[in-house]
Amino acid sequence: MKIIFASLVLLLTSATAGPSLAAGPDETAERDLRVLAKLERFQDWKFGLMMHWGIYSQWGCIESWPLVEVDRWARPDDLKPWIERNKDFTRFVTDYRALNLTFNPRRFDPQQWAAAAKDAGMKYVVFTTKHHDGFCMFDTKQTDFRTTHASCPFHANPRADVVKAVFNAFRNEGFGIGAYYSKSDWHHPGYWSPDRPHPNRNVNYDIRQYPQKWQTFVDFTHAIVAELMTGCGPIDILWLDGGQVRPPEQDIDMPRLAAMARRHQPGLIVVDRTVGGRYENYRTPEQEVPDKALPYVCESCLTMGDQWSFKPGDKYKSSRTLIHMLVDIVSKGGNFLLNVGPDADGQFPPAALERLRDIGRWMRVNSEAIYGTRSLAPYKEGRVCWTRKGHTIYLIVLAAGEETAPPAHVKAPALKREKQVRMLGATEAVQWSAGSGEGLSIEIPQSIRRSPPCDHAWAFAVETE
Repeated sequence: MKIIFASLVLLLTSATAGPSLAAGPDETAERDLRVLAKLERFQDWKFGLMMHWGIYSQWGCIESWPLVEVDRWARPDDLKPWIERNKDFTRFVTDYRALNLTFNPRRFDPQQWAAAAKDAGMKYVVFTTKHHDGFCMFDTKQTDFRTTHASCPFHANPRADVVKAVFNAFRNEGFGIGAYYSKSDWHHPGYWSPDRPHPNRNVNYDIRQYPQKWQTFVDFTHAIVAELMTGCGPIDILWLDGGQVRPPEQDIDMPRLAAMARRHQPGLIVVDRTVGGRYENYRTPEQEVPDKALPYVCESCLTMGDQWSFKPGDKYKSSRTLIHMLVDIVSKGGNFLLNVGPDADGQFPPAALERLRDIGRWMRVNSEAIYGTRSLAPYKEGRVCWTRKGHTIYLIVLAAGEETAPPAHVKAPALKREKQVRMLGATEAVQWSAGSGEGLSIEIPQSIRRSPPCDHAWAFAVETE
């Protein structure tokens, strides 16, 4: 056993450059070897799909946040469509909470989602099982506010347990499975007491004065997470949102919750995001591409459009921008979790599908420089990004402006003694030299530049041994 333990530790702390497996200080670092092994595999995946989908998708409004009065008026530009729907806040909340009565996505087919994500080169999925509004996209005994309850017209559909259907479809395609779950619940009376106003996202009563009311919410949270961990098959990631739910003010007993979840799902990665400590196994910079390599496991989660959930006429980032984001994030040691919001009928918007197809075409040529790699200094020089896998260094050149062909020359001054250089996707050899004061210099033949193997960015594998 000692030999096995030592071998695994050696594997997890190999000389390949990359972020530390600890998500925080040493005293709060994860020590479960099964979790550490899964974190290594998670870092190999690199590219995942996130989906915000729920009752809010029927209106095309931002998910859950219209229910919070302070947020509703603090961001008038973002929330204007909601305000125009009904200027009376009380009536608006009532109408929003009744959206379960009309949720009926007849064209929902998670196999189509999984096929599109697989074609794009994604390796894992994180799906919203319950957002802050409290509506559950799965079968649960803890609340009637769910897709499988008789009050929801979708309950008679064979795929009414949406989460199970989604996870099964993606698991069948070999995906890692992540369950997004919001710790806050603006529908539960133990979080937002119905006899009081709810001006902000937090509990709307004094927990110290009403500890029994809070305990009902804690018990609810543990029971419903247990259902997720036992009723949806193997799960790799428990992705917890609602960072304001944390000790000491809003303590839901994360040690007991995590221990319970891992009894059902050994090696489960727990992401108690923005909280830090033992139960935030990796960090999740939101709508952000880090400007430098980070000393911990991380996953940048960004929207393809402007909004997390579906919005009619949303402005989607270009395929080039998304590919450059992927390369940039991976070169700094992170994963890229790209969010797409399905529409009210359970369909990906055509523009989103187009972007996924474009990314897939690029990945089929260059995935070698993405999957299973780790970061390597200098990470990014100008428009050249670096990754490493074993004894191979990958230089990925990002297209500049409207450029449609790779540059005639690529230089890497830090590389001095290389054995072989090849361009991914090219059948013709590239010319290269190393050892001079200028380091590695690669010359791309005109024939390749006239007909490059892909668009948007071009990768070169440099063998060092």
